[in-house]
Amino acid sequence: MGLARKWPLAFGALAGFIALGAALAVLGNTPEGWRLAARLTARVGFPILLLTYAASSLGKVWHSPISRAIWRDRRWWGLGFAACHTIHLVSLVTAIRLGAPPPKLLTLVGGGGGYAIMYLMVLTSNRAAMRMLGRSWKGLHSLGIHWLWLVFLFSYLNRVVRPETAAEGVIGSVLALAALVLRLVAKRRVVPGGWKPART
Repeated sequence: MGLARKWPLAFGALAGFIALGAALAVLGNTPEGWRLAARLTARVGFPILLLTYAASSLGKVWHSPISRAIWRDRRWWGLGFAACHTIHLVSLVTAIRLGAPPPKLLTLVGGGGGYAIMYLMVLTSNRAAMRMLGRSWKGLHSLGIHWLWLVFLFSYLNRVVRPETAAEGVIGSVLALAALVLRLVAKRRVVPGGWKPART
């Protein structure tokens, strides 16, 4: 595997660090600064998650070298999201340690479960794990990507009801639902020539 194929992983990590640095540059090493870092890292991670979630569907619906490359490298986009979201987790934990209020129980369960399954996906994102898990591998990764998608969808839907975040909530919810629609449409599509990306 050449380094050129792994650039989405570096992109996700870089996006997370830039968001973190921007937040701390504005508000400093304070609970508010780290809470802002958590919000910004979630915002930059969301598009990466959507790209991972819809990668294969995009390749089936839109036949082009770009869409096929995204489909082929979807594992690396997923790892890029994991890198960015790890920085999000560090930001949340640091904010709480500095005195920010802890998350509500529902958020803790949903988000904590999302992190657990995300790291399981990271640990099994290789050929050896695929061979060992067999059919269970696909089930684990399907459950994981949908869980993470739901966490973001519910987060954005929750913002819709608050006037100060309504616009952001609507945009995020529409994007998340559009990715789901794309997946449903792609189920009925046949890829020309039967092309599928090689397992990497």
